[in-house]
Formats: sequence, structure tokens, C-alpha cells
Amino acid sequence: MPTLSIRREGNTGGRAIASAYWTCEVKDPWHAWNLHAREPGDPTSARHEAVNGPVEEGDGGTYRALPSKRAYIPKPDGRQRPLGIAALEDKIVQHAVGTVLNQIYEEDFLGFSYGFRPRRSAHDALDALSVAILRRKVNWVLDADIRDCFGSFSHEWMEKFLQHRIGDRRILRLIKKWLKAGVLEDGEWSGTERGTPQGSEISSLLCNVYLHYVFDLWVQHWRKQRAMGEVVVVRYADDSVLGFQYRADAERFLREWRERLQKFGLELHPDKTRLIEFGRFAAKDRKRRGEGKPETFNFLGFTHICGKSWKNGKFFVLRKTIRARLLAKLEQVKMALRKRMHQPLAEVGRWLRSVVQGYFNYHAVPGNFASLWSFRFEVRKRWLRVIRRRSQRSGMTWELLEAFATQWLPVPKILHPHPLVRFDAKYLR
Repeated sequence: MPTLSIRREGNTGGRAIASAYWTCEVKDPWHAWNLHAREPGDPTSARHEAVNGPVEEGDGGTYRALPSKRAYIPKPDGRQRPLGIAALEDKIVQHAVGTVLNQIYEEDFLGFSYGFRPRRSAHDALDALSVAILRRKVNWVLDADIRDCFGSFSHEWMEKFLQHRIGDRRILRLIKKWLKAGVLEDGEWSGTERGTPQGSEISSLLCNVYLHYVFDLWVQHWRKQRAMGEVVVVRYADDSVLGFQYRADAERFLREWRERLQKFGLELHPDKTRLIEFGRFAAKDRKRRGEGKPETFNFLGFTHICGKSWKNGKFFVLRKTIRARLLAKLEQVKMALRKRMHQPLAEVGRWLRSVVQGYFNYHAVPGNFASLWSFRFEVRKRWLRVIRRRSQRSGMTWELLEAFATQWLPVPKILHPHPLVRFDAKYLR
């Protein structure tokens, strides 16, 4: 793929400034092409020009970023999420720049940041959160989401943040071109005065860089210098969960956090930001006050609940699939089954197996076994309804479908280890 070189020059505040510049060398152009092409074929001169052209243009200053094509995908709550589909040439250049900038910023990003980073997944963030609540003094949880972070951050502040670590003006100029390229929707171009289209190769890295300076460094200083008790932080892109020992710390932090985000053009989502009592003593304290069970919060597809082991009565964080997400997935399966109504049962079974197994691969965490069985059962019900609608004389019954379900639908089983086990194995003390 297109490669970038890095050199160290200058010194600001005791920290070296990384300067990245183009070497105009394509060591593996077919890798860069195949990474984004839908139907890769034999190497041709056209493909060679498509891969090398953007690199040479980027080095010579003649590269022109094209606007992203606007597309929408459904969100679990029924709304539409806007995305930006970049042109192939832009994807190749952005991938090359992002590959090198990731090496630079991975040295800077803090440990509680997990979203869109190499060798870090959503399950790593979930493990870190569960371990923190179990092992640290957490009595209050702040579940927060930044509203439209990708589309709201300031371009001026972004350029200033990038200049802290990038000294080559050509790289800064490339990023500025992507930020100003705009979007194309229904044949009409519209500029982007703030943010960047979500979904491009470089957008997730830029979002992480912005929040690194706006949130990560600030919260790291806040919890060391201003907090009275313990504070734990887990951030995945624009979704954050913080645990506090004292409610006063949580309320003061939330006020100051809102003020800081406003300074940089961001704001917390009012409907997705909540401060709740949560932790090993929450159930006991709320029962003593006559307030019922502790509230729950959602993070990365799971509802987190204050649980108690039936073996020894110890506290643990119970995680179950968010009900709205499960219903939304079942609705997608139902619509897809209707389109495959008249396909052979074996073909539909193979497709359902991949869907159900893919669902299990993410959601099969300890404590979520009932949700896995429920998903498989509901998929089976929808499959039976579609088969019966194929003909008025359909003799398919629940018992007859059992053979097909046994053959094609995977049986639920827990695929992920306990958070404490995986966290301790990955982060040796």
C-alpha cells in the first residue's frame, strides 16, 4: 500500500514533533486496491494508475479530494444515521495516511480509550468497565454520549490539535482537503463547515484525536487533581461511561464537562446522559431507603445490571442484550426472510446459520445465555411463518421445522470468557 515516512524534528514542551512526509513509493499497490475494490480482478494498467495516481498527486500537491456520497443506515431507535462514502482514490490515500498516523497517536492515546484503535475491540472496553466496577470503589455511574460528535467538531480546533504532533504541512493540507470536501446528496453538493462525514477511512481517527485533547487529557488531570474519591473512565469513540466513588464528584464533573465541551463546539446528548446509583452497595443502599432496585445503563449493545451470584451471593455486573437492539435485529431477519421466501430451504438455512452465528459471536458473553436462546427461538418462529406463506397447502409444522433448525441454526453457547479472566490475561500486573 502507499507508504509514509516519519522523521522526528524539533521539540515542544519536551515532546518531539512527528513529521510525516510522502515517499511516493507503492510497495504493494494491489493490497491497497483489493482493500476497497468490490470485484478485484487481474492487475491492469488502469488499476496501477488508480493506485499510484493518488499517491503521486498527494506528494506533488495536485491531489483533489472528492466529496463523499451521502448514505443513510437505520439506527436501533428507528432514526437514520448519515454516512459518507468516499471515492476509491480518497479511500486509498486516507488509508495510507491513517496507517502512519495511527502509529504516531498510539503512543499518545490513553489506556481508557478503546474505539477504532488497532488491537482494541468493543469487548475490551466492556471487560475494562466490568473489572473497574468490580475492583474499584464505584458507587455512581455516569453514562454519557456526545451528540453528533463526528459532524460537530470544530475544524479550527482540529487543525490546532493535529499540529501538536504533525509537522509536515503536506499531511495537514491533505487532512484539511478531506474536511472541506463536502458531501454529495441527490446530485447536490453541500459543504462541511464542521465535523467530517462518518464512515470514511480517516473520520474515526480524527474523532479520536479530537476527543483525546478535548476529553481524555482533561479527564485524566481532573480525576487526579480535583476528584475527592476514585474515578474510572471507559471511552469508546463518542460513548463514555465513568464511575465515581462520591456523588458530589460525579455532579461537579458533569457540570464542568458540559462547559468544556461547549468551548470546543460539542455537547452531551440530553436523552442519553444519565447519572445513576450503581455498584456493589447500590442494591443494599437503595433497599434501605425504600427506592427499589438499582437502575441499569446501556453500553455497546448490552444492558448492565447490578447482579448477585446465586452460588455465593457476591456482586457482579450482569450484561444482557439491549432489548431494543434484539427486536431491531429480529425485524431485519424477518424482512430478509420474506425476500428469500421462495428460495430452497437449504439455501435459506445456510444464510440463517451465518446470521445467528454472527449474532452469537458478539453477544455470547457470560450471563447472557437466556437472550441467546430467545434470539434463536424467535428466528425459528419467523422462519416457520415465512415457510407457511409459501403455499396455502403448506404442511410445515413446528415439529417438522425442528429437523431444519437442528441442522442449520447454531445452538447457543458462551463464547467469551469472564471479563476478569480476559482482562487479567491481556493486562498482566
